[in-house]
Amino acid sequence: MDLFSCSWTALRAAVADLPDEDFERPSGCTGWLVRDLVCHLVIGAQDILITLVTPADTEPTVDAVTYWGLPGPPTGEGPPVPSEEPEPEGPPDELIPRLAAAYGEPRWLRFHFDDVGSAAGRAAELADPAARVGTQGEVLTVGDFLSAYVLEWSLHHLDLIAHLPSAAEPPAETLAAARALLEGIAGTTFPDTFSDRDALLVGTGRRAPSDAEKAALGEVAARLPFGLG
Repeated sequence: MDLFSCSWTALRAAVADLPDEDFERPSGCTGWLVRDLVCHLVIGAQDILITLVTPADTEPTVDAVTYWGLPGPPTGEGPPVPSEEPEPEGPPDELIPRLAAAYGEPRWLRFHFDDVGSAAGRAAELADPAARVGTQGEVLTVGDFLSAYVLEWSLHHLDLIAHLPSAAEPPAETLAAARALLEGIAGTTFPDTFSDRDALLVGTGRRAPSDAEKAALGEVAARLPFGLG
């Protein structure tokens, strides 16, 4: 729970500190501008709020690791929109830029993200980590659900600052936790020579490994990237 709050607070602060012109710069999500990524984060915050008020009375079917799948190379998407919401028309990667553009000035997108993001953060802090909730047709504890989102927020924090060298980095402790979760999902470990940031970027295909990194990865290199969706 603490790691969720730490990662989410840092990501929200990074967005709040962005000057307007940075919203038009590319993000680390292929095909998305920073404004598109922030719009996606609004939807992520909504997912948190919806799931935390969707109690389940059956045994968990997934945990923080099995909540994630490995369908293919990563796009701009995080976990799918929960089943409680109607599916929008068109691929999500195409819908998000249209939604983001509809905000017009960055201040309105920034305001909406802060508003919904603050509510999601408060809801997470008030939630019982042992309670069970339902999302995407699965059941898991609140603690596992929020732990899964530490990986989501850490990756998207890296996406947010991919082309913004002066922006604040994600907290070291949340990067370490995200790396550990990725290794659990992939069923492998990255070499100790990889920083947590590099393990996340290379592991999810956000950048290609160097020749030296490929050599250090050994047989794991052939399995890259681990696309999370």
